[in-house]
Amino acid sequence: MNYYEIGQRIRKIRKARGMSQDQLAEKVGISNTHMSHIETGNTKLSLSVFVDIAQALEVRTDDLLYDENPAVRSTSLDEINQLLIRCTTQQIRIIEDIVRAAKMSFDKNM
Repeated sequence: MNYYEIGQRIRKIRKARGMSQDQLAEKVGISNTHMSHIETGNTKLSLSVFVDIAQALEVRTDDLLYDENPAVRSTSLDEINQLLIRCTTQQIRIIEDIVRAAKMSFDKNM
């Protein structure tokens, strides 16, 4: 596990959210120094702090562990959810079938 990379993802997301290191540390309930050490990879963060950071940043823990763009993913999922809210049950079932087929195709060809 690369704690530096996790810390850099936390920093990137925090900045994308317009949040200072102090603000994030306060939301998580840790010191600014500890948050700084987490972002620079100079300390191993506990599972509970890791989960608290993800919640404070409003991202999934996977988004902090893996190299994806969580801000884009989160925004996209929110937009999809808003579209689905305005769909009928029948439309949602059709969309689900389309998404499932697309995912299977991606998995097969990528």
